[in-house]
Amino acid sequence: MPEGHSVHRIARQFARNYLGRSVTASSPQGRFVEGASVLNGRTPTPVRAVGKQMFLEFDEAIWLRIHLGMYGAWDFAGEILVDPTIAAANGRMGQTNQRGTDLADAGDIVLDDAGENSLASIGAPRRARVHVRMSEQTRGLPETDAEDEWPPPVVGQVRLRLMTDVTCADLRGPTACALQTDEEMAATIAKLGPDPLVDNLAAGEEQFVSVVRRKPTSIGLLLMDQSVVSGIGNVYRAELLFRAQLNPHTPGREVREETVRAIWHDWTRLLAIGVETGQMMTMDDLDPEGYRRAMAHRDDRHWVYHRAGLPCRVCGTEIVLEEMANRKLYWCPRCQA
Repeated sequence: MPEGHSVHRIARQFARNYLGRSVTASSPQGRFVEGASVLNGRTPTPVRAVGKQMFLEFDEAIWLRIHLGMYGAWDFAGEILVDPTIAAANGRMGQTNQRGTDLADAGDIVLDDAGENSLASIGAPRRARVHVRMSEQTRGLPETDAEDEWPPPVVGQVRLRLMTDVTCADLRGPTACALQTDEEMAATIAKLGPDPLVDNLAAGEEQFVSVVRRKPTSIGLLLMDQSVVSGIGNVYRAELLFRAQLNPHTPGREVREETVRAIWHDWTRLLAIGVETGQMMTMDDLDPEGYRRAMAHRDDRHWVYHRAGLPCRVCGTEIVLEEMANRKLYWCPRCQA
């Protein structure tokens, strides 16, 4: 399932390439024909990402709500604004972008271990003709001659296709694809926990702390509950808990207030880094070469995630893998005792 940074980046791509441009909408799969007919010929205006959901507004206050779920994807083709992360690995912008971003190939230079110029250059868009996938998938699209065809051929089960004169976006496999009114959109967002990139930071912090501190539920489950805090998924959950040196089984109401606040501040910081770099970068104080390796390879950018059986980077204890509510959880039983 996409984590918050992925959805914010997808929303940013729509803002760059679709807002103010009339779209042709269709449902090649046939499961969203009525909705596509409503959108056809309309112009997208604002776009919002809240946690793991995206809301794209069209004329007359019609909102398109998209939740990619576990297997959903947006495939873009044509002329779009891209950055090195989108271009890397055929542009997969999802949970991890498993192949990562090779900064040397992208032409970006990390000047120092404080990251000077790295976030700005990685996030700086350039226009190119590409065929990219923005999703949780780790595999690229099949090799085709789609770059030379316009409009590009439909590949697979496309729920919704949105086209401008130069850009095409195909949606496949979402958990939710629906039209909403202003009131329905607001009601959906009201059910979600605070998102640091959307909500007032101080108010969001107080809401997060208040909810966590009164719950008997384990903190490992609370961080994945989108009504508690928006956007955190499996990777960020594991990394946030390790960085807080917190046992994932600790009941929320037993976590010290200062620790809960520290998790909110850390999430705010990591989410912003994820949006700018396209990677869930959770390790700090890397030298330039270490930063390049981390941007290019997932194994070099996390403390505990996907490191089951390997020694903890801090204490050497074997990283544990277990299931919590049917999701994989990685943690260090010594550092997080």
